[in-house]
Amino acid sequence: MADERLTAQTWRGGAPPALARPDLMGWVRVIRRGLPAVMVLALGVPLLMLLRLAERPFAGRRRPLSGPFVQGVCRAVLFCIGMGWRRIGTPMRGSGAVVANHSSWLDIFTMNAAMPIFFVAKSEVSTWPGVNILTRVTDTHFVTRDPRLASEQAAEFAARTRAGHRLLFFPEGTSSDGRRVLPFKPTLFQGFLAPEMPQALVIQPLTAVYHAPKGEDARFYGWWGDMSLGPHILSVLAVKRQGSAEILLHEPIPVAGKDRKILSRAAETAIRAALPFDGANSPSNTENP
Repeated sequence: MADERLTAQTWRGGAPPALARPDLMGWVRVIRRGLPAVMVLALGVPLLMLLRLAERPFAGRRRPLSGPFVQGVCRAVLFCIGMGWRRIGTPMRGSGAVVANHSSWLDIFTMNAAMPIFFVAKSEVSTWPGVNILTRVTDTHFVTRDPRLASEQAAEFAARTRAGHRLLFFPEGTSSDGRRVLPFKPTLFQGFLAPEMPQALVIQPLTAVYHAPKGEDARFYGWWGDMSLGPHILSVLAVKRQGSAEILLHEPIPVAGKDRKILSRAAETAIRAALPFDGANSPSNTENP
């Protein structure tokens, strides 16, 4: 049942690479990388809960302390598993949301490492073993595909945006092999046009680019189709030498004066153009942690 939930409504463009069971040295690397990462999360979760309790009286729904704390935890996890990353571009200022391509469960760590964000996910994700813990702790905004709840969910979305939360959406609706950007769903962008949203709202496109370890399949970090979560995590932890990730932050797109189709097209064009597999540009302003 768990695998059925994890693979429901996923992209199925091509057969995923086989996930080999780790050999002896692979298991050593799994333990050497996985154990510290789990310890970071095990320590970070209760500290995050305490931090939120402490900031609530003076900050309300805002996350001036716990947001950057989650960012630091995610950077620490990436360090533990040996994965290099860098941010290219500048996080937006003011009220706004983020839209990005979706490749893997690793997006939780690489995108959070680049800037304090809060993911938006379909309600089914809240039942996925392992992933559900991360999404709950990071204050993921769950949405239900029910027209009867549309206005209520839009109001909550607007309230969080006004509180300064940078909600991150995946307009593709699923993850891919990391080598392409799937067509965006314009209906998602309708929420940005609600009258309850803050004035001068902007949307910042984000491109996640994963570079596979040397000698591995170029789609190594992608998680899609019928791939099971556990074996994929093991393959990432067991690889001899990790690859890297780049998080590219593009120029924010003002929402005012645009409809959902224009917003969707502009965001998709920016994200797609930055994938090196489709002919990338070369943004400047790079942060190397």
